[in-house]
Amino acid sequence: MDPVDVRDRLKELMVSELNLEGKKPSDIDDAAPLFGEGLGLDSLDALQLAMSVEEKFGVRVPEGDEARSIFASVNALVDHIVRAKAAA
Repeated sequence: MDPVDVRDRLKELMVSELNLEGKKPSDIDDAAPLFGEGLGLDSLDALQLAMSVEEKFGVRVPEGDEARSIFASVNALVDHIVRAKAAA
């Protein structure tokens, strides 16, 4: 999978699934934290995003501590998706 395509699709998915009102995919900083002071997502958003990524991209998203690094930023999530698809 092309990382640029994955990044674009992921950002569109985030805006639509997480109801990021007033945001466009291009507004999301690839390197900014998804939680806290970055995009400001919470634990419910994480669950919704994990389910959406699993459904849309067909990759497993682990739970717990293992998920922290994957959900660090858009870049980290894209890397996880690309690696998981390559390994499949």
